[in-house]
Amino acid sequence: MLPLRLDAPGGRPLSVLAIGAHPDDVEIAAGGTLLTLASRHPGLRVTYLLLTGAPDRQEEARAAARAFTPGAGLSVQLHDLPDGRLPAVYGEVKEVLEGVARLVRPDVILAPSPDDAHQDHRTVGGLVTTAFRDQVCLAYEIPKWDGDLGRPNAYVALTDEIARQKVELLDKCYPSQHGRDWWGEETFLSLARLRGMECRAHYAEAFTCTKMVIS
Repeated sequence: MLPLRLDAPGGRPLSVLAIGAHPDDVEIAAGGTLLTLASRHPGLRVTYLLLTGAPDRQEEARAAARAFTPGAGLSVQLHDLPDGRLPAVYGEVKEVLEGVARLVRPDVILAPSPDDAHQDHRTVGGLVTTAFRDQVCLAYEIPKWDGDLGRPNAYVALTDEIARQKVELLDKCYPSQHGRDWWGEETFLSLARLRGMECRAHYAEAFTCTKMVIS
């Protein structure tokens, strides 16, 4: 396997757009990746975009965005579109994404997969590549009851320290989720261990990248 380093052209700071349909999506799927990028890229710039969320959940998400991007330049955009009903407000989702695309040109996008079993994730994932046509888009995965985990083709290896930091921050930032039967260290570290095994690492997060230009 050939390691590819994420670097911005011209030596400028790397910029990342992290998109979540719901509070905690980004951190569950790519929290370790954000922590890794923040530790390796001085001057990292992150735009955090959230499509749904009640006020209390949005406050959790705002705190999580700060915790998972230490030292980065962070911009947070929170929206309150109807949770579980994003297909019904397809036009509004599209407007939000296109509005962000007019303002920022990220080097890398972390977003839901268009093949995700959850209707909100799927709606957002399907629109990302139409709103952003010149960026590397890494479609992330979220473990869930539906059992929709696929065959990723891109991996970010995580150190043991960052993998465990991710789990600790998830618990700290999202107390509202503690009662859910799938929430917890076993779920998050088990998936990270499986993806790590697939890329010859101990822990990893996995993504699907449909298009990339190599120069």
